[in-house]
Amino acid sequence: MKFQHKLMAGYLLACVIPLIIVSAIIFRQAAVELESSSEEFAALYTSQIRISLNKFMKEYDQITKSVLVDNDLIYRLGGERRLSIDEMILQRVTVQKLLMRVALLEPEISSLMLISRDNTVYQYTTTTSRVNEAALLSQAWFKRLRNADDTFFITGLHDRMYYEDKGEGAVVTVGRVLLNSDGAYAGVLLMDLDPFMLLPLDNDFVQARDKYGISVVISNHLGEMVYHSEAASGRMTWTQVLESGRDYTRDADRSERIILSEETESGELFIQTEIPRSKLLLRISKIQAVTVVVILVSCLIITLISMGLSYYITRPIQALRKSMKKAEGGQYVPIPDHQSNDELGSLVQSYNQMIVTIRTLIEDVYVAEIKQRKAKLLALQNQINPHMLYNTLESIRMKALAKDDDEVADMIKILARMFRLALGKEGRQHLVKHEVQYTMNYLQLQNIRFDHRFKLHIRLPEEIQQCSIIPLVLQPIVENSINHGFQGYNQPMNITIEGMCTGDEGIVIRITDDGIGMLPAKQAELQSLLKDAESDKYRLEPTDELAEKGLGLKNIAERIKLHYGNPYDLSFSSAYGIGTTVEIYIPRT
Repeated sequence: MKFQHKLMAGYLLACVIPLIIVSAIIFRQAAVELESSSEEFAALYTSQIRISLNKFMKEYDQITKSVLVDNDLIYRLGGERRLSIDEMILQRVTVQKLLMRVALLEPEISSLMLISRDNTVYQYTTTTSRVNEAALLSQAWFKRLRNADDTFFITGLHDRMYYEDKGEGAVVTVGRVLLNSDGAYAGVLLMDLDPFMLLPLDNDFVQARDKYGISVVISNHLGEMVYHSEAASGRMTWTQVLESGRDYTRDADRSERIILSEETESGELFIQTEIPRSKLLLRISKIQAVTVVVILVSCLIITLISMGLSYYITRPIQALRKSMKKAEGGQYVPIPDHQSNDELGSLVQSYNQMIVTIRTLIEDVYVAEIKQRKAKLLALQNQINPHMLYNTLESIRMKALAKDDDEVADMIKILARMFRLALGKEGRQHLVKHEVQYTMNYLQLQNIRFDHRFKLHIRLPEEIQQCSIIPLVLQPIVENSINHGFQGYNQPMNITIEGMCTGDEGIVIRITDDGIGMLPAKQAELQSLLKDAESDKYRLEPTDELAEKGLGLKNIAERIKLHYGNPYDLSFSSAYGIGTTVEIYIPRT
């Protein structure tokens, strides 16, 4: 045998034998790891399901508890006294309003019922299908609720035959047994939900389910099935699940299935995740076939392109190294395309996709944050404007009713100026002087209403008036001074707006009045609201319940935090009988 052939045979033996050994080890390890990773994924997903269900149970526990706030209504529902016709009508209207308020707490609540002690059914639904009261009261699952140990409950799957449309499918019922103040049964609150709402399937689970054959079954503490992923994903219908008669909550043969179990914190719901071993064996067979193919292809590649192997290995690695260095410096640049189609080529493609994804995510997060800030600013600004305009229009209405006077025309003229100032700021820079003009117009309106009881003193240097500021800052503060500090027609009020520049490129604008001031308790309450401005600045939920607790000042503080960031803010001080001072600290721009 020629040396060339010996060298080739030796090279093939040196490469192929380790390749076969390594492939066999990798195959065996992959088979073990596949089962292990399947169990880990199922355990992780089961844990996530548990967290979601805990959140679901807590939310609906709080929702059902909300009806207990109306103790008088619960007492009347559980009472034995016969009601007159008027009382019955009033009680039905009250219950309907209560059910409507509860239904608005969650969008998925479409059917809500309250059954009193005497089996009177009150219902509220957002659909065209209503509940047949007699059919509902005859349901076996409903009859045992009255004697349930737990006040909060979730039933197993049951059909919709007690609805007037008698539609197909199944629902689960979440509810609460209502007890009056002495612990006696007063009624029960029921909410029918689509089982899909308990655990909506995302794309990750659908892919994992198809990959591993995973199924999820949820049951309550009575062993009744509440949810099955096969029905939720469309492979089965809820009717088929109900009619199958199979008890999905029992332990299956663990030699055929991998079974993982969890339960919610309250112990109300049990989660069972199953993976059929036949699916795993099928995937292991595929891994074996792939391993054989890889060995054969590798031998062919070793024989044909051994001389050029170093070049094909080092070129993509060098390109990957250079790109990673750029990524460390913040330059997310993909590696240029090349002709390699091997594992390293696949790695480079995945790396390029990762770089593009990282860059896109960074840009998306930045844009999302800007949009969130703009939405918050718009929400806060819109929350203030209607309140002021409503009061102004109400002043005009009252003045017109009181006497036929030219002052009405003056008020409308001033209001038109305010509209022009408010609507004309779009597309140009909003300055402190614009805020001052808006505030002066507002105070002119109030002087017409209150017979010129207010005097506004402007002590702002021209350099400060030319500085930029977010809209609607000064006028709400002056409005608060009038609403909360004006003592009456016998005592005129002076309001002073002054400003100064600070040494750290900032400006302080101070609004002072000589009104009645605030009591210490009111000051403490308002200080607490202003402290929440930092944590609430990204919240867009309505806060109408705080309208009488200094909402205007809190909104201004939130907007300053959102627009300028730290350390810029709003502060105030007040002395009862002397007056109130509000200070705004913003950058000089």
